[in-house]
Amino acid sequence: MDHLRPEARRIAEMSAVERLDFLATDRWIGYSRAQDALKRMGMLLATQPGRVRPQNMLIVGPSNNGKSTIAEKFLRQHPRRSSEERDRHIFPVLSVQMIPDVTAPRFYAQLLDALGSPFGKMRQTDRRNAVTLNLMQACGVRLLLIDELHNLLCGPSSRQREILGLIRYLGNELRIPIVALGTRDAWLALRLDDQLENRFQPFLLSRWDDGSETGRLLASFETVIPLRETSGLGLPALRAVIVERSEGLIGEMHQLLSSATAHALMEGRERIVEDDLVNCIFQAPSFRRQMMERELRA
Repeated sequence: MDHLRPEARRIAEMSAVERLDFLATDRWIGYSRAQDALKRMGMLLATQPGRVRPQNMLIVGPSNNGKSTIAEKFLRQHPRRSSEERDRHIFPVLSVQMIPDVTAPRFYAQLLDALGSPFGKMRQTDRRNAVTLNLMQACGVRLLLIDELHNLLCGPSSRQREILGLIRYLGNELRIPIVALGTRDAWLALRLDDQLENRFQPFLLSRWDDGSETGRLLASFETVIPLRETSGLGLPALRAVIVERSEGLIGEMHQLLSSATAHALMEGRERIVEDDLVNCIFQAPSFRRQMMERELRA
């Protein structure tokens, strides 16, 4: 089992039934594009705080293509810690998720909640704004991370501009960089504010194609799949099936491979073959959409 990482090798020594419990576990796969994103985020954290007009970053990609996983990895790399005085937490990175139909008071409340503050339900808007800024400074926030930025488009255009202005204000006032993540609609939202758009450098996470880079990604996946024999997931034959069924989305690949592993174990195999990829319990995103559309028309 030399093809497996040590932790996967230990799991592979268990019975098939015991291994099924481990298949749903999320695991970090450090493919090159994700590593590039983390390096750029790390550079922003190291060089931009304190600047008059800090640079920002927008990670753009289709849904279920690894954006939130990158954000979670970055948060694990820069966790909160206790201050030297032990009187507060220090947040090198503060993370929030843009909620649909957000308002300025709700956004401030999210920031306060993320800081663990009891002032999230404060009604006085001006007071809440001041408390939020003061707490972010006191807690040493050096980078603000906003996931699901495309949800901003759920609200009316006037509110979209209000929230974008608020995001710009936070970056200017606190002099910290901002990393946002979202689908293509996130970029469309930023274009409503010319000043903000110019400060966000886009970083694209495109769909995966049937090429060598995808082969390396699938080879990395294979090192954490607890099967005792090599499957050759990155080789052309299986790679083509995986890309087609997952529609080039890394989150869908993870689900497909987990289901295919379960199918192989139930069939008594210690490697994934094409039959497992084709006949396992998995539905591609387009199939799910078509099924729902048929149901809604019925």
